[in-house]
Amino acid sequence: MPLLIEPREHLIRGHAADRARRIRPIRIGLINNMPDAALNATEAQFTTLLQAAAADDYISLRLFCLPEVPRALEVRERLERDYWPIDALFDEPLEGLIVTGAEPRAAMLSQEPYWARLCSIVDWAESHTRSSIWSCLAAHAAVEHLDSIRRVRLDSKCCGVFEHSVAPHALTEGLEAPLLTPQSRWNELCVDALGDAGYLPLSVSSDTGVNIFVRQRQSQMVLLQGHPEYDSAALLKEFRRDVRRFLEGHSDCYPSMPRNYFGEDARQRLEAFREQVLINGKAEPLAFPFLPEHLMPSHSWRYGAVRFYRNWLSTMGAS
Repeated sequence: MPLLIEPREHLIRGHAADRARRIRPIRIGLINNMPDAALNATEAQFTTLLQAAAADDYISLRLFCLPEVPRALEVRERLERDYWPIDALFDEPLEGLIVTGAEPRAAMLSQEPYWARLCSIVDWAESHTRSSIWSCLAAHAAVEHLDSIRRVRLDSKCCGVFEHSVAPHALTEGLEAPLLTPQSRWNELCVDALGDAGYLPLSVSSDTGVNIFVRQRQSQMVLLQGHPEYDSAALLKEFRRDVRRFLEGHSDCYPSMPRNYFGEDARQRLEAFREQVLINGKAEPLAFPFLPEHLMPSHSWRYGAVRFYRNWLSTMGAS
C-alpha cells in the first residue's frame, strides 16, 4: 500500500484529502533533526523503510523538524516549503511519531538549543500518540528528561553492524537472533539504570549494550540506540566524513573503520589509504578510495529493519 508524504499545503486546506479517503490512514509524524548534509538521506531512509513495512496499511506521513537546529539558508527554504511547522504537531493527535537524533553541539544534552522544545514533544507524545520511536540522541534525551538517566561518553566510537539478542515482544515478532543493527554513536545508556527505571530491553549486545528498549505507560515509547533505518551506504558515508574531518585538521585521530561492515577487499583498500595518510602526514579529502559496486557493503540488516517497523505499525493499525 502507498505511503503519502502529506504536503504542507494540507495545513491550509483542512486535510480535505484525508476526509476523501474511504480508509483512514495511519498518521505518522517524522521529526527530522539531522544536520543539513544528512537531512535528505535521513528523510529517504525513513520513508523507504516505512513504505516497505506498510504491507496492507495506508500511511500518511508529515515531516517536521526542530527550528532550533541550525540550518543553511537554502535548507531552511526547502524546509519551509516541504516540512510542516513544528507548532502544527500539537494541533491534533497522531497514531505514531518518529524523532531522529541530531548532531550534538553541547557537552550536555540539557545545554542544546532545542532541549526545551524536545522535552515538550516527549511529554506531548505520551498523551497524543499510540506509540513513538526515539532514535539515538533523541532516545538519550527522552530518558534523561523522563527519568534523569544521563548517557555516558564512550572511550571510542561505537560504529559498525553488530549482532544483538531478541526478547519476546509484539515488536520483535518474527525476528530471530542474532538481530543485525547498525550502530553509530559516541555515547551509551546503562542497561541496569534503564531496568531500574522501568524500561524493558528487547535487544542487547555485549559489544554495544542496549539496542532496543521500550517504556509502556499511557503510550508506548520505543527507544533505539541503533539505526535500523540506515541504507547500505550510510556507514560508509559517515566513515568518509570522519576521515575528511581528520584530513582537514578537525580531528586528532584517524577514525576506526566500522566493524563487521566492509568485506575483506574493501577493508584492504581502506587500510592501505589509512597507512598512506599516516605516512605522508596529509592527503586531499577527495583522495578517499572509490569502492566499485561489487565491494560496496551489503544491506544485511534490511529484513530485520522492515519486520521491526512492520510490527510497530501493527501496534497502531488503521481504523
